[in-house]
Amino acid sequence: MARIFLLWELQIEAKPVYNAAQFVDRYCYLLARNSEVSDMKRNMVRLFLVVVAAALLFSAQTNCGAQTNPSAQHKAQPPRSVRLYVFDCGVLHNPDMGRFNLKKEEVTTTDMSMACFLIAHPKGNLIWDTGAIPDDSWTPTGSMLTQHVTLPDGQKREADVDKSLRAQLAEVGYSPSDITYLALSHYHYDHTGNANEFASATWLVPQLERDAMFGGKFSGSLQPSTFSALQNSKTIILKKDEYDVFGDGSVIIKSAPGHTQGHRVLYVKLAKTGGVVLSGDLYHYPAEKTLDRVPTFEFSQEQTRASRMAVDAFLKKTNSQLWIQHDFVGNAKLKKSPQFYE
Repeated sequence: MARIFLLWELQIEAKPVYNAAQFVDRYCYLLARNSEVSDMKRNMVRLFLVVVAAALLFSAQTNCGAQTNPSAQHKAQPPRSVRLYVFDCGVLHNPDMGRFNLKKEEVTTTDMSMACFLIAHPKGNLIWDTGAIPDDSWTPTGSMLTQHVTLPDGQKREADVDKSLRAQLAEVGYSPSDITYLALSHYHYDHTGNANEFASATWLVPQLERDAMFGGKFSGSLQPSTFSALQNSKTIILKKDEYDVFGDGSVIIKSAPGHTQGHRVLYVKLAKTGGVVLSGDLYHYPAEKTLDRVPTFEFSQEQTRASRMAVDAFLKKTNSQLWIQHDFVGNAKLKKSPQFYE
C-alpha cells in the first residue's frame, strides 16, 4: 500500500506563497500516487490545501507590508476630525551656539530636529514646513545619510536624513497632488527644502515673505532653488494677523514676525489632544525661552520678543501646547507618522 503523506510532513518552504494553485499542484501529486485514496478524500485534501495557501498568502502580504512600494499604498480618505501627522525631515547640525546667544553648556544638545507636518482636515490637507534636504537630491538607503548644503552666500550646513518626505506621505496614503494648501513658517532653507513638491497646492503666504523670496535680493539663509516653483503656484496672500485655513477655527496661521519679516506660527485645535502651536522658528532651543535669549540673526529682535509675548498669551488663553519644531529632545518624544494626533 502506498503511504499517505500528512500535511505537516510536506516540505513547505517558510516563505510567502503567492499562487494557491501552484502550491496545490506542487504537493498534491504525492497524494495522487496512492491509488487507494478515494476521489472524495483527494478533493477534500485539495480544498484544505487551498485554504492553507490562501491563509499563508494573507499572512505574507501583511507581514511584508514594510517592503511595499510607497506608490502602492492605500489612498487616504478625508478624516472625520482633524489629524496632525509629524514627519521626520532630518537632523540639522549646529555647532555655533553663539548665533543663538547661548553656550553649549546651556543646551542639552546642539543638534536641531527638522519636523514637517501634515494637517488632515475633512475639507482638505495642509503641509506646514518641508525640511532642508530636497527628496530629489538624495537616495534613501535605510540608514542615516549626511547631506551638505551650500547657501547662496557660501555658508555651509550639514544635515542627516534617512526618510524622504514623499515616502512618509505615501505611507499614510497621500501624494503631493493630494495637498490642498502649503504654508511655510518662513523662507529659510531648513523649512523650504521640499516646497517645490507642493507647487500644485494653494500657497498661503504673507506678502512680505513672498517679496523676500522672489524680490531678487537673497539673505544668506535662503535656498531659492528649493521654492522656485512656488512663483507660479495659486497663491493666497495673508493680509491679517490670523488666517483661518478651513473656516472653522481648527487650523489658524498666526502672525509672529521677528525671525523674518513675515514669520508665522500655526495653531491646530485637536479633538483629543487639545490645542497645539507649531513654533516655526519663534524659538530654536528651549533654553531660548527659559533663559530669555534671542538669536543674533533675527530680522528684528524687538519684533521677536513681542511675538513671543503674544504667543505666550495665546497659549495661556487657549490652554495650548507649544511644540518647538527644532527642539531635538522634545521632537523625539512626539509620535511620528504613520501615527497621528487627533
